[in-house]
Amino acid sequence: MNGEVIHVAAAVIRNNRGEILIAKRPDDKHQGGLWEFPGGKVEQGEMAEQALQRELYEEVGITVTGCQPLIKIHHDYPDKSVLLDVWLVEHFTGDAHGREGQPVRWVSPDDITDYTFPEANIPIMKACRLPDCYMITPEPAPDALDDFMLRLDKALQSGIRLVQLRTKKLDADTWHAHAQAVIKLCSRYDALCILNASVEDALALGAHGVHLNSQRLFDYTKRPVDEDTWLVASCHNAQDLEQAARIGADFVVLSPVKATASHPDAVPLGWEAFEKMVNSVTIPVYALGGMHVDHLQQARAAGGQGIAAIRSLWPSD
Repeated sequence: MNGEVIHVAAAVIRNNRGEILIAKRPDDKHQGGLWEFPGGKVEQGEMAEQALQRELYEEVGITVTGCQPLIKIHHDYPDKSVLLDVWLVEHFTGDAHGREGQPVRWVSPDDITDYTFPEANIPIMKACRLPDCYMITPEPAPDALDDFMLRLDKALQSGIRLVQLRTKKLDADTWHAHAQAVIKLCSRYDALCILNASVEDALALGAHGVHLNSQRLFDYTKRPVDEDTWLVASCHNAQDLEQAARIGADFVVLSPVKATASHPDAVPLGWEAFEKMVNSVTIPVYALGGMHVDHLQQARAAGGQGIAAIRSLWPSD
């Protein structure tokens, strides 16, 4: 860190249309002329949530009525170090406007990358585009692929918008056709389909992203896909997280947080270790292993993006 760390409370403010509020920094300020997520410095004696409420009223004229942690980012600029304490604000009153004369704009999450933000904000730009649940598909039976697609459709109808297709037992031709069908179905719902496969296969099939298992993760020394393709990784320890950050992963899953039936011999991390490891990186992190939607609040409180799961998110009979 470069001397004193400036603690900043910032907000991803989302309206009922799903749009996100951004504001333009004054030209005479640090990182002036760039767009940012509204917020400001946490004053001595303030809690981050208190500072957030104060800053958002002063800056954009809204009163926060409900918020939750989203991500924490430690970042060193050449001239200063910052800790961005970022919250998701979906409940507020008032009409947002630039009370200090700054331009403000509501933008869709998909358009957020059209704007130039300070470097420290890049992980926020990713986090605000991601849902709080990452559904991992179970292994499909070769003779029950139609049933698999019906259940996937049901999950997408229920609101799932981030899917990892994870299959290990289909033959190559069947897998290829099945993956294409899954990508097409996800696209119909504007959901992201991430293939747990080689980078080459994911790109060839036109997937929205590729999920690297912990073995493939260490095959690369730099990011193997362009910025338009989501890069995801499975992590189990600090070394995995460091490697994921090194190659520019957009988000990761960290497991196992709790005991899981699929890996009964794996020692659970627990929430305390999960939080410590999440705080060591500036990447959105999903908690995996024994997760259920009831764990969402706990995952958020520990700094996670949300939960990843198979059984609890996949539709049952």
